[in-house]
Amino acid sequence: MHGERVRLERDGQHIAVVTMVNDAGGCLDEASERELEAALDAIDTDPAVRAVVVTGTGQGVFVRHYDVGTLEARARKMAARGLAFSLDRPVPESAYLRCLRRIEQNPRPFVAAIDGVAMGGGFELALACDLRLAQAGDYPIGLPEVNIGLLPGAGGTQRLTRLVGPGVAMRSLLLGRTWTPARAAALGLVDEVVDAPVRPAALALAHRLAALPPRAVGHVKRLVRMAASQGLADGLAAERTLFCDLMVDDASIALMAEMNAGRLPITGRG
Repeated sequence: MHGERVRLERDGQHIAVVTMVNDAGGCLDEASERELEAALDAIDTDPAVRAVVVTGTGQGVFVRHYDVGTLEARARKMAARGLAFSLDRPVPESAYLRCLRRIEQNPRPFVAAIDGVAMGGGFELALACDLRLAQAGDYPIGLPEVNIGLLPGAGGTQRLTRLVGPGVAMRSLLLGRTWTPARAAALGLVDEVVDAPVRPAALALAHRLAALPPRAVGHVKRLVRMAASQGLADGLAAERTLFCDLMVDDASIALMAEMNAGRLPITGRG
């Protein structure tokens, strides 16, 4: 799939690579939403895909942010209609929000390879992924929407808080701060800063993930995601249930037998 805003390619048999194309200044727009949704549709219908890398085109921009010109035009139309909003009547999800929710709920691990500017909706895409690698450099990462009278509208307030805690999230969001990759890593916004080009590192990580038992990987992802939004008792109940689900899986039984026969170590290297 080679769209104008999103490309979907393969790296080997089991890795899908979603590339956010940096046309139009690297900003998201309605075409980006449609093409990202189509890419996710293709991934979901391909049983061979075990891990996904999301990246930019290596030109200094991952995704800059959502196109503010598009937002202003929408805002003027909404205001002209006299629309008013209340928490009593939640606004339905947009296509982009559906995409980010699908990434979170997908059993495959998603790795964000941040290769340049990632702000607003662009960083919210990275936040929806399970792991985030950032290429070293002097470029901004963060959610600066408050500086133009807005707030992150694609999950940023919720996902950032769950990731780094309310203290760091509150300071970042209230001040509209952006961070260099090194500072973002120190604060926990990204998992690792890569001195070399980030795409090869992200692909290597994705291949490691794809080599692991996919059912176990999917269950781990689901439980970690649940831990941020459910009580401990519910999380523990889900954990022991999915543990038993893996215990009766033929692939898991075969791997345990390999270990017990001394042919497979249990240790993994970080």
